[in-house]
Amino acid sequence: MKDKKVRTDVYSMVTNRIIGYLDKGVVPWHKPWADAGLPRNLVTGKHYRGINVWLLSSLSYSQNDFLTFKQVKGLGGSVKKGEKAQIVIFWKLKEKENKETKETEKIPILRYYKVFNIDQCAGIPKEKLPPVIERNNNPLDTCEKIIRGMPKQPNIKSNEQRAYYNRSDDYVNVPRLETFTSGERYYSTLFHELVHSTGHKERLNRKELLESKGLRSDDYAVEELTAEMGASYLESYAGIPAEHLEDNASYIQCWLERLRNDRKFIIYASAQAQKATDYILNIRNGGKELGYVEGVQRDDNSIDNEKGRLEELVTTRQKKSVGKELSINV
Repeated sequence: MKDKKVRTDVYSMVTNRIIGYLDKGVVPWHKPWADAGLPRNLVTGKHYRGINVWLLSSLSYSQNDFLTFKQVKGLGGSVKKGEKAQIVIFWKLKEKENKETKETEKIPILRYYKVFNIDQCAGIPKEKLPPVIERNNNPLDTCEKIIRGMPKQPNIKSNEQRAYYNRSDDYVNVPRLETFTSGERYYSTLFHELVHSTGHKERLNRKELLESKGLRSDDYAVEELTAEMGASYLESYAGIPAEHLEDNASYIQCWLERLRNDRKFIIYASAQAQKATDYILNIRNGGKELGYVEGVQRDDNSIDNEKGRLEELVTTRQKKSVGKELSINV
């Protein structure tokens, strides 16, 4: 009974945190945090995953490097007076005997631990800090690598002036490159639809995509949030600078209602988004993760002045995908 209470409290803690942002008009997965990089543990260098990405990145620190209290002490530093810890959630498997079969089962229990941002700490010698990883100065090249490296990639077409994923025929449609105001927006849109495509039965077999029964269904809501979070994650992974989005009141209210009615909604959707991005990055199949780099400002040149270079990238992708019916018209 105690475990059930703890599990419920963790769901509530996470959901209430996200609701707090939405009440202020801030959508965490639209937060312009990409310039600080994906949140990571400063000591291990590992990036946080799932809902932790949004919990930590929405804090608006100058860096997205975090440590446990023990790690801070281990580096010879201290936490500044008055600073509050942030939570990181994880799943812990607990063994429990099935009363009917008498067999031991492993039940996943939601737990959390606390971390502090490097900005909340003091006294850590510079020589004990890992070197800053440089961010990719060619994010559009990385976007192409991500797309080309996706296993069982769906066909990509530009037959209509709207973006969508056709689950019946398994293809993605995106408007032509020149119709976008920037290359970043082109890839952002393409990432969104590719995340949808990971739900296909031959990929992750995600029920929210396959069983969605309309715009107002619960499955549709989960699927759409999965795509939004997944696309945002991929954008930051590639080093695409974040855009300042103005979210309308009805959009925010829609998600507020979902979260207030289902405390597990946000954690579940973010987990699906993580699985989708892992698939696209070819992590789940044992493929090597593309090197994410962060910490250096990207070139000031607008992508609008790089149309020729971007068109060459997309055309190269077409040529390398002969036999896949890949069709992006540029």
